[in-house]
Amino acid sequence: MIMRLYWTQFSAFPTLPHPKTTKSISHSMPKRLILLTALYCLFSIAALWRAITTQSFDLFTLGVLPVLVGILMRAPWSSLVLKIYLGMQTLGFSALGITAVIAYRITPEDVKVFFAGKQIPMLPLVIGIIAMLLVQYWAAFSKVTYQYLSGKTE
Repeated sequence: MIMRLYWTQFSAFPTLPHPKTTKSISHSMPKRLILLTALYCLFSIAALWRAITTQSFDLFTLGVLPVLVGILMRAPWSSLVLKIYLGMQTLGFSALGITAVIAYRITPEDVKVFFAGKQIPMLPLVIGIIAMLLVQYWAAFSKVTYQYLSGKTE
């Protein structure tokens, strides 16, 4: 905050600048980060459900928890952890995709995805994964997200 000194006949005393001359500093979370936080809340619920039901813990699913905590705490390290987690997701989904393409080339009739006993069509699944990754990249690498998480203002 900028303070000015006003000289009077008695002495100099500090006053705050006129409210219209100061820049509006927003301390609220950007909309794209709210969307990412909501998405990560859903990921966290799914990760905890999977960890409890399968009794297996891995960084791919439970890695969302430190990211979510960092974003909610507005910690300075959360931007780095978010980008590392996003890189892990991209690498994991790329590996699964390449494996599926190779398997499809060998035996196309055997490449199927099942969830809870029901077959999931491949095209909507691939489009959903790509859209989910793009939304995360859009939010993670935006200028407003960096400024919000680092505490910097323009």
